[in-house]
Amino acid sequence: MVTFKPTTDLAKAARYTLSNMRPYYEQYSVEWDAAEIEKMTAELVNLDILLAGEPVGVIRLSFDSEGCYLRDLQIDQSCQNQGIGSQAIAEADRLAREHCLPLLKLRVFKNSPAVQLYKRQGFSLTSEDERIYYMSRPVA
Repeated sequence: MVTFKPTTDLAKAARYTLSNMRPYYEQYSVEWDAAEIEKMTAELVNLDILLAGEPVGVIRLSFDSEGCYLRDLQIDQSCQNQGIGSQAIAEADRLAREHCLPLLKLRVFKNSPAVQLYKRQGFSLTSEDERIYYMSRPVA
């Protein structure tokens, strides 16, 4: 069973991001480290993703008048492709509804396998640049 709880260890959450995003950071010469990720994400809504009570990832959100912005969705590589990402998106959708917001928004590297997850979850392309897709979908 997948559950969510506020993150109490931002350093551990940052390690999920660094581990999963390292190939993209290297490819695009993004120089981030765990301490920088921790500092940058401290102002976001950080939720641990738990599988059977054990942390397996993190979801980070921010809210503005336009919608809920899915800033980060990271799942331990050993737990990917088990539907956890879909459940995390459902949680983001629930929180957006709770805040009476109309859209879920995100950005994703074009070459990320997560693009397919987001398309399956109803996200569509709103814009793009040379390396990133900007996507959104109405809140359910």
